[in-house]
Amino acid sequence: MTARPDPVLPHPTTTWFHVHLVSDSTGETLSTLLKSTSAQFETARPLEHVAALVRSNAQLDKVLTRIEQAPGLVMYTIVDRQLRRRLEVKCAELQVPAIPVLDPLLNAFTDYLDLKQTTETGAQHRLDADYFRRIAAMDYTLAHDDGQSTWDLDNADVVLVGVSRTSKTPTCMYLAHRGVKAANIPLVPTSDPPPELFTLRKPLIVGLTASPLRLSQIRKTRLNNLTAEESADAYYEEDRVRDEITKAKRMFAKQGWPIIDVTRRSVEETAAKVLTLLSARRGGDVTQG
Repeated sequence: MTARPDPVLPHPTTTWFHVHLVSDSTGETLSTLLKSTSAQFETARPLEHVAALVRSNAQLDKVLTRIEQAPGLVMYTIVDRQLRRRLEVKCAELQVPAIPVLDPLLNAFTDYLDLKQTTETGAQHRLDADYFRRIAAMDYTLAHDDGQSTWDLDNADVVLVGVSRTSKTPTCMYLAHRGVKAANIPLVPTSDPPPELFTLRKPLIVGLTASPLRLSQIRKTRLNNLTAEESADAYYEEDRVRDEITKAKRMFAKQGWPIIDVTRRSVEETAAKVLTLLSARRGGDVTQG
């Protein structure tokens, strides 16, 4: 029977202290900073009081009452000058530190960029929205890698099609980091592409190709990816590779799909070309960050 590890207990001389996190947004920034800072003090443990979305005098009144009842450090991110001033005055009366945690960074940015700060509450969450868009794109891309979930392909922004080792997966992953939902379909000599591929209307479909010689060399170093039915020679033999690429190009041309030769392109360059094609398809609307 495996012994369970002992729970981590506070140090016997632990100092507990109140910390009030006051924000006109979600308070996540303050919480992260508090955890990072308090971790540097082994015998200190914060009692965290979170006051998020504080944007009115009535809301601030409740916060000031809690601070008065449990004095301690006050960390805040508030844009409204009048609310900030009220908080600072009250903290001075109670003789507790009030720390505007973003001010040093904002002041440094202001001096360096020679630009005025925005006074928009929660402006940083435009970045959060972009972050969640990228996460959604990544989830979609992982679920639609290598021909998976073909029933859902019409929700993709981009579908990459190509024979084995034409950089489909890494290109899709790069696109996902840019917020693009990217799926990829492998062209396998022993089976036909999924019929769903030829009925798509929403996604941009791009064919990827490469030099037969270069592709043969790449495949020769990737023998661990062969299926049980394939022999090593059949997988990287140059004539077979050339035949695969020729058939793929004919299909791309028949369907009217744009073609990208990845032979001398890095993944970043291939993705950049895909983004250019996507922008043109959307009429110049490039939303990717």
